Amino acid sequence: MSNDSVIRAAGVVLLRTGEQGQEFAVVHRPGRQDWSLPKGKLDEGEHALLAALRECDEETGYWPILGAPLPLQSYSIGSRPKIVHYWRASVREENGFAPDDEVDEVRWLPVSEAADHLTYPAEVDLVSRAAALPDTSPFILLRHTQALKRAKFDGAVDAERPLSGKGRSQAKALVPILDAFGVDDVRSSPSRRCHQTVVKFAKSLSMGVVHEPALTEEAHRDNPAAADARIAHLVRDRRPMVVCSHRPVLATIVTAAARALGVDPGDERWRAELDPRLSPGSFIVFHRAFGKDGSVEVVEIERHTLSKP
Repeated sequence: MSNDSVIRAAGVVLLRTGEQGQEFAVVHRPGRQDWSLPKGKLDEGEHALLAALRECDEETGYWPILGAPLPLQSYSIGSRPKIVHYWRASVREENGFAPDDEVDEVRWLPVSEAADHLTYPAEVDLVSRAAALPDTSPFILLRHTQALKRAKFDGAVDAERPLSGKGRSQAKALVPILDAFGVDDVRSSPSRRCHQTVVKFAKSLSMGVVHEPALTEEAHRDNPAAADARIAHLVRDRRPMVVCSHRPVLATIVTAAARALGVDPGDERWRAELDPRLSPGSFIVFHRAFGKDGSVEVVEIERHTLSKP
């Protein structure tokens, strides 16, 4: 079956702490006469992460920050399969609910009442799963976007090789995608192509890019242990963070992050997510939970490309 025949959608389990304890947002759809989680189909070419944000805002009036991913939901609409991507989410800002023909009411309900109000049992399970997860902070390892080919670069120092035109477009496209996770710390190899990949994102947050010299290709070639040690240190920082580096460095730093968080890179559960062979502009997200004693553990790991949901 072709990918074109698959209906792709995205949504969230939006949680907050209210007067009744932990609460989730539920929407009423008058056309279907059901109560459901905020979700909707991806627009053509839209990334699933951005669709989840947009649908939550359109249906509830709340702009979310995405946390850990939840299990994919798969079912059929007529003869076509449908796949819905979900994330645990929190409220970033309130824009105001505007009822329309698709959603005419939003309610915040105690998590304990999910089964009494949600129409679909699978969504009840999603709420239970989301509520059971702790709050998390993302640590994102990003491969720089497409660079000018080495053969076409006439500079004397490869670290000065810039992004290609496509790479600059990819870097621009990354801005809202990285912002979906509430990142507020931007780090990069000081090589020009890495810095260019994240500088627009950093500017969107009114901050600069912190350079990490141990994560250049050249430094890694001479001393891979330094890159390993630097990532093992950074991954224990509580701040939501993105770190941009190079393809030859990724195997070292992905393994370093995983091991520092107590994850076996060879574990079947995580093997696909931790594959360091990332295409330009692709990234891996470690969703970390921190204990009061300073301990840290992985709740979920996900990976994303610019070209696929």
